[in-house]
This record gives sequence, C-alpha cells and structure tokens, in this order.
Amino acid sequence: MEYTKVWLSYDQQANLLLEERGLIADREFLIRHLKEIGYYRLSGYWYIFKRCNIPGTNDPGDESFVEGTTFEKIWDLYIFDRQLRLITLDAIERVEIYFRTQLAYELAEETGIFGYLDSANLPHFKKDGYYDFIKHCKNEYKRSREPFVLHFKKKYGDAESMPPYWVMVNIMDFGTMLRLYKGASIKVRNRIANEIGVSARVLESWLITLNTVRNICAHHGRLWNRGLGTRPVIPTIKKYPEWHEPFSIRYDNLLGILTILSFLLEHVAPDTSWRTKLFDLLKTRSVDELNRMGFTKGWKESPLWKSWVERYGSDESIL
Repeated sequence: MEYTKVWLSYDQQANLLLEERGLIADREFLIRHLKEIGYYRLSGYWYIFKRCNIPGTNDPGDESFVEGTTFEKIWDLYIFDRQLRLITLDAIERVEIYFRTQLAYELAEETGIFGYLDSANLPHFKKDGYYDFIKHCKNEYKRSREPFVLHFKKKYGDAESMPPYWVMVNIMDFGTMLRLYKGASIKVRNRIANEIGVSARVLESWLITLNTVRNICAHHGRLWNRGLGTRPVIPTIKKYPEWHEPFSIRYDNLLGILTILSFLLEHVAPDTSWRTKLFDLLKTRSVDELNRMGFTKGWKESPLWKSWVERYGSDESIL
C-alpha cells in the first residue's frame, strides 16, 4: 500500500484537528504542544477518542473526534503516561541494581572474580554467542568513563586487562546483563531465582520483559494502553494460586507488568513506598482508562494486591 500522507505545517495540523475532525482546543495551546511533542506522538493518546474506535461505529474510517473531545483531556492523559513511566522506571531501577549485584556475587563465588573471561564458566553460551559477549564487554570497558572504571584501570591496568565481575556488571547494559544471566550455570540461575521465590525460567522471562519495558520508558514511548510485544511467564496455578485466584493476573497488560514489579519489590526493596505513589497516580484516572491497563473489576481482591490496597485505604476511585 502506497503511503500518501504529506508534510503539514503546525498551522495545517491544527486546522486538520480543529476544523476537519472536531477537536475542541485553544488554538495557541494546541499548536504549542504540537511543536513540543509532535502530532505523531500525541496521536497515540487521542485515537481512543476518534469515532472509528468506538464499538459499533458504522464507519471504521471516520477520523473525526467524538463530540465534546477536548485537547485538555488528551494532554492530561499524556501527562499521566509520563508520570506512569517514571514510576515504572523507579521500580525497574531497584530491580535492575539488585540483579546486577546478585549476578556478580553468585558468579564470582562459583567461577572466581574474573570467571567470565573463560567460556567454560558460562556453559549455556553457544560458542559464537560467548565470543560476541566478550567482545561487547571489552568494548564497554574500553570506552567507559565511569570513575570506578578509571580508578581500576589506573591502579590495576598494568596487571589486569579486564575488571572483576562487580565492576563489569555495572557497565553492562541491561541486555548484556541478561545474556550473562542466561549464559550462567543452572546452579547460579536457580540460586538467584530461589531468593525471589520463583523458578529460573519465570525469572528469566520477567527480566526479558522488564528490559523491553525499560527501553519503552527510556525512549519516552507510550506505556498506557498498548501491547508490549513480550510475554512474561505467569507462575503456575498449582504452585502459585495467588496469581490466578480469585483474580487472574495476565501477561498481556500493564497490570501484569506492575504486579511482577510489585512482587519483585517485596524481595528487593521491602520498605519502598512505590505502591503508594502508584496508587496516588491511579486514583486520578477514570474507570475506562484503568480498564485499558488491565485494572478491571476484582483486581483489588488479588492476594498480590489486596493487603497493599487495604493499607493504602479503601478509596473506591481505584476500581
């Protein structure tokens, strides 16, 4: 299919939204935010207000807005999503630092502090995969300007070409850290997972998912009301009934991701006020907006959330 859309000036974009599609907005306010954020990025927040996305519409090609749709409402949703990303990143940061620490600790104990330099110590790497991993590590170490790396090079560089685990894991990106975890022995992966209370298979899928979510947040992508393109494993009902009854946590919505983060934080940062910040944000949203994140009727009865909601208070505005 040929792409037929053309470049439009900010004035033309405003005309399209206001005059042709019926959006209600102060023109100057609208143009200012079109300049700041861009038509394309904002379109992810206004598409739910278009007639073509209303169930039962007779014209799926109707790009006009539902009567009464204001740009202020769309802008408020954009600001909410930005706050949601920051809260999500806060949790991921705590989880990420914890796993960097545990991975370095367990691997150094099992294989020695420079153990990653020998492929035999990372038995689940394929040959080509290991060499690519080491090449990446060497490049990261060479170009790093972190003070702790410069200190190591200055003090030990004459004797050591690469740093120990606890230095290396802190200059790896999340994806490389994941590769290291997947390449480690089953014994190491199980020890880390057992500390959390899930299987190594489940934990690996969670880390892969959090890496995806982290990248979305870091690149300022929309987190609310979207597919994430990843399938975290939900623990089985036989061993972990609290994930399934009386409310089933799903892998394909944001509630599932936030539940995983909440579960991990119980072990990683048990004294965090993260859930309070999350609930403060959620209670500002409509039922429809929460439904689109997976917060459907009955979620507060999930054993994974119930006690936290009760501590927060029985605010009926949080479904």
